[in-house]
Amino acid sequence: MEITQIISLDSKRTKIYLDGEFAFVLYKGELKDFGIKEGQPIDSLVYRKIMDELLPKRCIKSAMNLLQKKDYTTAQLRDKLLEGYYTPEMIDGAISYVTSYHYLDDERYCRDYITYHMENRSRNRIIQDLISKGLSKDQIIPIIEELYAEGSQDIEQEQIRSLLLKKHFDPDFADFKEKQKMTAFLLRRGFSLADIKKETGI
Repeated sequence: MEITQIISLDSKRTKIYLDGEFAFVLYKGELKDFGIKEGQPIDSLVYRKIMDELLPKRCIKSAMNLLQKKDYTTAQLRDKLLEGYYTPEMIDGAISYVTSYHYLDDERYCRDYITYHMENRSRNRIIQDLISKGLSKDQIIPIIEELYAEGSQDIEQEQIRSLLLKKHFDPDFADFKEKQKMTAFLLRRGFSLADIKKETGI
């Protein structure tokens, strides 16, 4: 394989192209270490060392560094690692590694997210939020049903009442137009029309 192009990615990294196709990213100091020069062939042992040792280990380290800063779902972490130009195989290996040590745990993420937000967001809103983070309904629904069953039976009613207080909305003095406006606001927040009607009196 011939090193057909070396392109600067940023102040520290370069993109390496082999036989006209993107192959991997190296730090600029590593070009000298591995004897990477444009227009020259790449030694097969060097290629294997980069692809089988250097970059898979770097991918794992990147995953660990990301998870030290904040929690991610598996899908979110995969997307972040793809931004680092790692191959899908390297990313699979890194995800398997961090999952084996429970640094990455979709169920824990889901439980923590629901527990934190169930007092101020509707159930539907939480489900949509978690779906947008890469979790499936099959993962979310059993956990949300369990946690809601453990909590107040009227948790969404309480959330609606709290929002009405914040908006200084009194159903006894609001006219039909004001009630319609408040109903639309609550529907956008993911609450059911039946629950909204109980509190707004529309």
